[in-house]
Amino acid sequence: MITIVDYQMGNLRSVQKGIERVGGSAKISSDPKEIAGAEKLILPGVGAFGDAMAEIHRRDLASPIRDFIASGRPFLGICLGLQLLFERGFEHGEHEGLGVLQGDVVRFDLPEGMKVPHMGWNTVSQRSAAPILKELHDQTHFYFVHSYYVRPKDPSVVALECDYGGPFCAMVWRDNLYATQFHPEKSQADGLKLLSAFSSLNQAEGVNA
Repeated sequence: MITIVDYQMGNLRSVQKGIERVGGSAKISSDPKEIAGAEKLILPGVGAFGDAMAEIHRRDLASPIRDFIASGRPFLGICLGLQLLFERGFEHGEHEGLGVLQGDVVRFDLPEGMKVPHMGWNTVSQRSAAPILKELHDQTHFYFVHSYYVRPKDPSVVALECDYGGPFCAMVWRDNLYATQFHPEKSQADGLKLLSAFSSLNQAEGVNA
């Protein structure tokens, strides 16, 4: 069973439906005890960084999310759920994130003529052999919608890169922690392959069973 974190800022049902389409089971919860005790956890998100962190703190979810990741059980962040893992976000001021990974979340600074947000299909380049990418080829297309991107302090956590006016981190991987800037639940067959691979991860080790 996969638990999807509900903090009122994500298209939760579409993520749940994506998991169900690949034969997995998923429930949506805002209960700190359920999140702390989950087998696998997904942190989705759409919206502003500061508002999201305010909701997470209001619901007492920050510590359960951090403790879950530290436990070694499989974790997947999606879009804003990737960005919130970092130390700081600079959307409408400076805001403190969950601090699981070192680095910042910054707005695209693009050449003239390029639009923000980065929206639509784009290809990714693999930078590591993350287990949930095993069924995917280099230069796979995924669906993006975002105006901000993460800048990890440790480049070794970058699993996928994308290019939009320059390269940026499209996915991170560290041990049991996976998080994507793109939306796998909106990325058709290849997105479902990623969700399927996450669903099949070994609960204790965060690697493929």
